[in-house]
Amino acid sequence: MPYEPPPEIAALSLAELAEAVEARRLPPVERWTPAETGDSHMTIRTDGTWLHDDSPISRPAMVRAFASLLLRDAEGHWLITPVQRLKIEVEDAAFVAVDVIDRDGTLAFRLNTDDIVIAGPENTLIARGDPATPAIYLAVRRGCEARLNRSTYQQLAQIALAKGDDWRVTSQGADFSLVPA
Repeated sequence: MPYEPPPEIAALSLAELAEAVEARRLPPVERWTPAETGDSHMTIRTDGTWLHDDSPISRPAMVRAFASLLLRDAEGHWLITPVQRLKIEVEDAAFVAVDVIDRDGTLAFRLNTDDIVIAGPENTLIARGDPATPAIYLAVRRGCEARLNRSTYQQLAQIALAKGDDWRVTSQGADFSLVPA
């Protein structure tokens, strides 16, 4: 059965998708050097649920706001503000890719935060795990990644199989294997 993308991204042209990505202005956390370091008491679960002191953050706008402040470095994931650098526990990936569309050879992913990320040389797809149980990740921003949920992985597999049987996809001229090395 062919995949039908949801209306919010199905009707967009590639130029409109790129414009939507560009229009999302994020805080310049990579330029901030806060003096205070601490613990946020926050966790991002594997399923994308955000918790504070083990209680779910139920307001999507709050999750989107916190997600815009995320950065991952060699020490882990952080929420960065101009005055604080707060550790955040991430069980797997900071984001979940919940949808994908292939438009003119370009793959656009929608995340659980409603961000749109276009795969390519700067936002690579990485296959991890083993060939029997692969996990596909998308580089999002500032070292953070999104893990493709099951249905998005299936959508991507259909896109790959429609182009051949080598389990590869291409986006913005970059070629990605869906089989872990």
